[in-house]
Amino acid sequence: MSYWLLKTEPEEYSYADLARDGAAEWDGITAAPAQANMRQMRIGDACVIYHTGNERLATGLAVVDREPYPDPTDPAGKRVWIDVRAAESLAKPVSLGTLRENAVFDGSPLLRMSRLSVVPLTEQQYEEIRRLGSS
Repeated sequence: MSYWLLKTEPEEYSYADLARDGAAEWDGITAAPAQANMRQMRIGDACVIYHTGNERLATGLAVVDREPYPDPTDPAGKRVWIDVRAAESLAKPVSLGTLRENAVFDGSPLLRMSRLSVVPLTEQQYEEIRRLGSS
């Protein structure tokens, strides 16, 4: 299993929207590095949903429900989407500041590549977000 952090603008599609819908396509990702990460995703991979913009908070957990498939809005056929299913809300959102202060995230693309919208996590980083979000 792999672990991912998926960034979203909460005013466009928040974790609450995903929880309400149950599952959704993860679309709108156009940057090549993020697309490369999406192509590696497999059913059952664990995801952290992270609100960008003014919030900058990890807010919930999800699971990859469908492996990468062609983006139907891409006429060139180069991009992919995945489907994710809501798993659980974090009891306490975890801020970017909290993650920056945590040694587990030293060197993480989350901190080094702030504009990357699909970020790989280690199992330890994923579990640390779960731990911080449960207290």
